[in-house]
Amino acid sequence: MRLHEFQAKRLLADYGLPAPRGFVALTPDEAEAVARDLGAAKIAVKAQIRAGERLAAGGVKIVHGPAMAGKAAADMIGQRLVTAQTDEGGETVRRVYVEEAVTSDRAIHLALLVDPSVGGLVAIGAEDGGEGVEERARRGVLKQESVALPLTGGIDREAVGAFLGRIGLKGAEIEPGCDLVEGLRRAFVELDAALIEINPLAVTSAGELKALDVKMTLDDNALFRHPDLASLRDDDEAARTKLSAHRDQLNFVQLEGDIGLVSNGAGLGLATLDMVMAAGGKPANFMDVRTTARSLDIAHGFALLLDNPKIRTLLINVHGGGMQSCDTIAEGLGVALRRSGRKLPIVIRLAGQNAEFARSRLANFGCAVIEANDMGEAATRAVAVAAGRA
Repeated sequence: MRLHEFQAKRLLADYGLPAPRGFVALTPDEAEAVARDLGAAKIAVKAQIRAGERLAAGGVKIVHGPAMAGKAAADMIGQRLVTAQTDEGGETVRRVYVEEAVTSDRAIHLALLVDPSVGGLVAIGAEDGGEGVEERARRGVLKQESVALPLTGGIDREAVGAFLGRIGLKGAEIEPGCDLVEGLRRAFVELDAALIEINPLAVTSAGELKALDVKMTLDDNALFRHPDLASLRDDDEAARTKLSAHRDQLNFVQLEGDIGLVSNGAGLGLATLDMVMAAGGKPANFMDVRTTARSLDIAHGFALLLDNPKIRTLLINVHGGGMQSCDTIAEGLGVALRRSGRKLPIVIRLAGQNAEFARSRLANFGCAVIEANDMGEAATRAVAVAAGRA
């Protein structure tokens, strides 16, 4: 679960995050009032979307005075912001974060994440932070340093101090830098984070550290331990469909194609997606029906696909077994089609537990399907149907 900047800063303040004073605003009037309360000579007004590179896209504006802060907010709120880290449709700005603007001498990049190569927590950083750091890292022109961090017991301040020196901190800046890393380490472990990134971490002329922007991602699988954090999920944005599917025992990822996919099992789902692409098709989604899903949960999943106007055909690849049988998925399809009223070509491959019963259930619901004998045939026929060749 990705957090907005203002949410991450609010959470990490309890762990000693040094950040400029700021507050979120939902309207231009609120933004003007916040700027007035801050009383700073310069104000940063920042669009709250869960993507970086906002400055280049006009999503961060430095202004002078409350009236200009209100105008900047009015220019952003309600608009779709497209950055290098969003899709082509961008994200709708529903709020802004208004904070004191900070003049920095240096901009550091600092992040904590799990390194899968060692199975442990690491801090990575670079002395040339700020805009475009991800692109520079991809091109291999960003010199990054790293240091391993423990899950318990506190950091090795000597090792972390040396790391901070390699990414641009100097002298008296090292000690507060170590305090910052230790606070972030505790937050990462205690809040079950997957990523905490500060970019830029500003170093002022007085040697103070200020976190100007923060990205934070929480592990969805650990949210049962943090019901208070689950409430931070932003249902108003692109995650709404994925969240809705999650609540109905489905693993769902929206894609941009025209072939709706349904499978039971993540491996089978990924194999189906790969076979559709190998056949020249474009999947509209990944959907894995969990073993705990009931027929009405599955019906909701099919409804998500039937409601997508881009989808031209459905491909259902099911292997019944264990706790999930073919007839349960067939019943979910029948219920969804009756509720929707939309008719789409449906290519289906059934195998395993209750496959024959599933066929009879589909017939009873009046579902006209194109049946395939194996996965390869199913993928090829679905691609042909979507392209109007069958």
